[in-house]
Amino acid sequence: MTAAYASAMANDIQAIVRGRHGNPFAILGMHQDGGGWLRVNVFAPSAGRVWLIAKADGSEVCELERIHQEGFFSADLGQREPFDYRLRFSAGDAEWTEDDTYAFPPLLGEMDEYLLGEGRHLELYNRLGSHPMTLEGVEGVGFAVWAPNARRVSVVGNFNAWDGRRHPMRKRLGVGVWELFIPGLKAGELYKYEIIGVHGEVLPLKSDPVARAHELPPATASVVCDGVDASAHDDRWPARREELRRADKPISIYEVHLGSWRRTADGEMLDYDTLADQLVDYITDMGFTHVEFLPVTEHPFSGSWGYQPIGLFAPTSRFGSPAAFARMVDRLHAADIGVILDWVPAHFPSDAHGLVRFDGTALYEHEDPRLGFHQDWNTLIYNFGRLEVANFLTASALYWLDEFRIDGLRVDAVASMLYLDYSREPGQWIPNRYGGRENLDAVDFLRNTNQLVTTRHPGALMIAEESTAWPGVSRTVDDGGLGFSFKWNMGWMHDTLDYMQHDPIHRRHHHHKMTFGLVYAWSENFVLPLSHDEVVHGKGSLIGKMPGDPWQKFANLRAYLSFMWAHPGKKLLFMGGEFAQEREWNHDQSLDWHLLDDPMHKGVQSLVRGLNHLYAAEPALHELDTEPAGFDWLEANDAENSVFSFIRRSRGDVSPVVVVCNMTPVVRENFRIGVPRAGQWSEILNSDAAEFGGSNVTNPPIPSQPVAWHGQSQSIEITLPPLAVVFLKSES
Repeated sequence: MTAAYASAMANDIQAIVRGRHGNPFAILGMHQDGGGWLRVNVFAPSAGRVWLIAKADGSEVCELERIHQEGFFSADLGQREPFDYRLRFSAGDAEWTEDDTYAFPPLLGEMDEYLLGEGRHLELYNRLGSHPMTLEGVEGVGFAVWAPNARRVSVVGNFNAWDGRRHPMRKRLGVGVWELFIPGLKAGELYKYEIIGVHGEVLPLKSDPVARAHELPPATASVVCDGVDASAHDDRWPARREELRRADKPISIYEVHLGSWRRTADGEMLDYDTLADQLVDYITDMGFTHVEFLPVTEHPFSGSWGYQPIGLFAPTSRFGSPAAFARMVDRLHAADIGVILDWVPAHFPSDAHGLVRFDGTALYEHEDPRLGFHQDWNTLIYNFGRLEVANFLTASALYWLDEFRIDGLRVDAVASMLYLDYSREPGQWIPNRYGGRENLDAVDFLRNTNQLVTTRHPGALMIAEESTAWPGVSRTVDDGGLGFSFKWNMGWMHDTLDYMQHDPIHRRHHHHKMTFGLVYAWSENFVLPLSHDEVVHGKGSLIGKMPGDPWQKFANLRAYLSFMWAHPGKKLLFMGGEFAQEREWNHDQSLDWHLLDDPMHKGVQSLVRGLNHLYAAEPALHELDTEPAGFDWLEANDAENSVFSFIRRSRGDVSPVVVVCNMTPVVRENFRIGVPRAGQWSEILNSDAAEFGGSNVTNPPIPSQPVAWHGQSQSIEITLPPLAVVFLKSES
């Protein structure tokens, strides 16, 4: 009977042995035919002998017959009902017992299939990927991966000698997901997928797109990972987060690259727990409200700083485990520090183990390079119009908020997503269905993701790095916008940095570089960014951009930072800028913390600390950040003196703050400034103060005079310090 079976099933057996069978569950495991005849088939190339064991009492039922020399074993059990069983194997002197992978039922339910097919499975990370679980009383790991055009997908790892013949997966035809439960595996196992593509080719081994952990680069295997312990989260935090993110609250963001913020004395990177020890104290002391991490999503090349990610559901293993990352987030939250992650849904790298032609076809990307290849970064552009791809990306965004309770995402390279002709010449791009240049699929994806984040996580920030004049980036979707909370004000950054790099004697000719941002300041909810992009690729450091002798360089930087904190808009400063890092940022080295031994560098750090605390303490400096009522020019046109003066206001009867900026190294005495109310006006911060490294040209409290000036009925005469900004507030 077994010989006849082997002959009749020769093609299927050969396909199993060669690792080419697309439906292994039809052959392997226990099967009963229509006549009640029962048979069990096992492929075990590492075994010499195989026995069938009844699970109920542990008795030996029979020994299977080897019917193919490569290790295909079979047993004819006669007419009987199926029963629970295990398998005992031997090879030489070794003997072991296992549950049969092909004895277990499907993993995904009907609702999973429905939601995946609809592109609306918001928690697909709980179903796809790898998950330790107990199935039918047996502990093991469930695997599931989307590869609809593959002919065969197998799980490979150390547990099967990376042999793709050993654990081929079941295909769920409706949605193109392959799944498999492997009993006996536990968290910590390394694995990949071996995929036979649509044309029959064996593809390079692929990492799991939805893995929650990966090997330490440059190794590229995925790692089976337990979920994060949610009991460690502070249940009070979501309400606190909603309070922190409001547009009328101070938001001051410290942008950090975890690999180079600080390192050990030997130059080794710190882990998540050590980083938490140091970041919490430092950020608290400096008065920043949020920390923003350059992408922590797993990435193969450290030199991409995380902006070419492979694992959109995995914190990079460079600094430790996902659990350690979660502990760092929780510790920051315990100190009332919000956590923002840079997130990259615009493109992905073409590393062979990644998403590129994942099942032998352009699955995540576009087939046509005019749509699918990013010329600036040599990366691939996601096909946002494919439901499953958009769902994959949206689920990634939600994962970081759901699993780690982060407080927001800064979405990278939004402009490259919005325009089909981004960085392309005529003929290198394909218009949309209306003949335009807008990427309508990307627009729909961004709107949908932002709405879902807002709905599921009230108070979460979605911040766009968007460098064009696309209208309504931070307007709600219901109002026709993209639905972001804030947008980086790239125009403000470029204009003001350009102004500051001019020698003060020439600034009169560029005066309105500093004022132009107020023309459009309330068209969006803006973040003013001095980001990592401005201190790399030959651009030098912030202090290096400032003109003049050493004293003037520091004075210019202090004045510029003070102008930024006084200007409407939330704040973002890249690490090192707060103490005038002199070298251009190098991702392979620590910041130069030894510079704080120099009083001038220490003074800049003290200034930023003072600015943050002032910004938080004075409602006039943040409460109406996104409303025209919060700002009035006193004098915007004094180009000859390179002086700017304005009023910042809050709601109610809280005293406004008057800000005066002198962008030349000339001390101006008896300089009259209009003030919005009578009373005694005092300095609440002066960037030229001695504690900040300045020349200490300061003013005592000054009573106002009923002399109309700058459109105000009252005015004061002050001494303007050189290359400095003065904040004044009425004591009445």
